[in-house]
Amino acid sequence: MAKKARIKKILVEQILDKAKIPYETIVFSGGMNRNQAELDAYGLTDHDIYKTLALDGNVTGPVIGIVPVDNHLNEKKLAAVSGNKKVNMIPTKDLQKTTGYIHGANNPVGIWQTKKFPIYFDNSAKEAGTITISAGEVGRSIRIDAAALAQFVHAKFADIRMVE
Repeated sequence: MAKKARIKKILVEQILDKAKIPYETIVFSGGMNRNQAELDAYGLTDHDIYKTLALDGNVTGPVIGIVPVDNHLNEKKLAAVSGNKKVNMIPTKDLQKTTGYIHGANNPVGIWQTKKFPIYFDNSAKEAGTITISAGEVGRSIRIDAAALAQFVHAKFADIRMVE
C-alpha cells in the first residue's frame, strides 16, 4: 500500500495549530481556477468558498472584507460598518506591499497576525457555520468554523455583500 502524500504545513496552518483551532487543509491543483471535480471531491460549491478582499478606507486605511466567491462585496456597506465614508479596492500592484500577500493568497489569519487590519465577514459566513478560505498560498485553502476564525482574527460579522 502506498504512503499517503504528506503536505507540508504552511504558516497559517501552523498558527492555527498553535492556537488549537481545528481546520481541514484543502489543495486545489489549478490554483484559483478550481475545477468541478475538485469541488465535488471536497463536497464544496463556490458559495462555500470565501474570498478575502483588501480595501483602503478613507478614514481607517486598509480594511478587509470577506464574502463568498460567487458574490460581490458591497463597498458602501463595508464603508459604513468600518467607519469610513468610502472604501476602494487596493490595486493589485500594491496588494503584497499592503497585506503581505499576492492576489489569490490573502487570508485573514496572516493579515491579522502581521497587520492587525480590521476584518469583516459577511453574515452568510456565520449562517454557513463552516467556510473554506485561502490559507495564504494560491491553491491552498482551509475549511474552518467561521465563528472560531472570526473570533481568532478579531473580526466582526456584518451585511457586506451585494444583494442580487
